[in-house]
Amino acid sequence: MSKRKWPVGTIISLSDLLERGVGPLRDMGLDTCQVSIWDDGQCTDENAEKAARALEGFGAMTSIIGWPGPAKWNFIEGPITLGLLPEEYRARRMEALIREMTFVNEIGIPLSCTHLGFIPEDPNNPLYSVMVDCLRRLADHAGRLGHVFCLETGQETPITLRRAIEDAGAEHLGINLDTANLLLYGKANPVDAVDMFGQYVRSLHVKDGEYPTDPRRLGKEMPVGQGRVDFPEVLRKLDALGFAGPLIIEREIKGPQQIEDIRSAIALLDAWMEALA
Repeated sequence: MSKRKWPVGTIISLSDLLERGVGPLRDMGLDTCQVSIWDDGQCTDENAEKAARALEGFGAMTSIIGWPGPAKWNFIEGPITLGLLPEEYRARRMEALIREMTFVNEIGIPLSCTHLGFIPEDPNNPLYSVMVDCLRRLADHAGRLGHVFCLETGQETPITLRRAIEDAGAEHLGINLDTANLLLYGKANPVDAVDMFGQYVRSLHVKDGEYPTDPRRLGKEMPVGQGRVDFPEVLRKLDALGFAGPLIIEREIKGPQQIEDIRSAIALLDAWMEALA
């Protein structure tokens, strides 16, 4: 196989990384990964040493970090449980994100991302300013580390996400473009979103899906190549922007079918990248 235009990886939890290392990922033909941490209690010096050793020579480029407390991934309970919008969880979640960002930076990962929550579309909404202030504080911490902090797409329109980043100052901030989330939340077509996000895109979640038809639930995630995402066009546009980040395959199921779908996505990505050469 010729050298890939961009590194291809998938998501691995910190627990799996510590237990099994990256051998299973190498065996699948992957050359990077995104380390997932949703429990800042795992961010110990001992685990940092173990994780850094496990990642040696594998080139982990990105992480996804999370926060404690309830999380309902739907349209009704999502806005009152997810991210930094709910006031009762905000301080603790900020603490967790800062601790996790510091941890992944210590193990050599230069970029982290999270869902900030349902950022209000109306910039005059007082909660919009609250979210921007939180984002500014996270960006300042990233700057002190020499790190890049990214927001994952989906829960707001692309222009709202870009506005929040620019209102927060933009420096040390970026976007993790989840191609399917924009569809699943009914917010945008990912091809058009690339035009709105521009060079803020620092990493890609290779995920496919459909628009929602039930106004209470997200659209359906699909195997890569079987949903609505036009991946060749997304990659073409990112290439024109000088994108240099990783392509992280995300398949939100478990078991043998997940592995089969990831292998299929690897083959598709290799063919699409070859076509860009």
